[in-house]
Amino acid sequence: QVQLVESGGGLVQPGGSLRLSCAASGNIPQIKTMDWYRQAPGKERELVASITARGATTYTDSVRGRFTISGDNPRTALYLQMNNLRPEDTAVYYCHTKLFITSEDIWGQGTQVVVSL
Repeated sequence: QVQLVESGGGLVQPGGSLRLSCAASGNIPQIKTMDWYRQAPGKERELVASITARGATTYTDSVRGRFTISGDNPRTALYLQMNNLRPEDTAVYYCHTKLFITSEDIWGQGTQVVVSL
């Protein structure tokens, strides 16, 4: 099994920066692609950024150029550097992976990000 634990959320002013971290433990070889999702109040959870085992990255349009996803290899840690934050980035951010063999979805508990004056 795999466990994911996020950290690094908090309150930041518009234009500020935060760095989220996700620590992975357990059956690490089952981790290939890892993702950051977020869920704002009253909205559905959305995919923010992904990184494959080979380091290829993808971003949703609203964060491209402002956020950077990175991770250790093997995937014992995942990061999301968030710059030039906007109020609409306010959400609970979740670390996610899909196990390689079983395709089971694994989620962290989430970390709250609030962007406000």
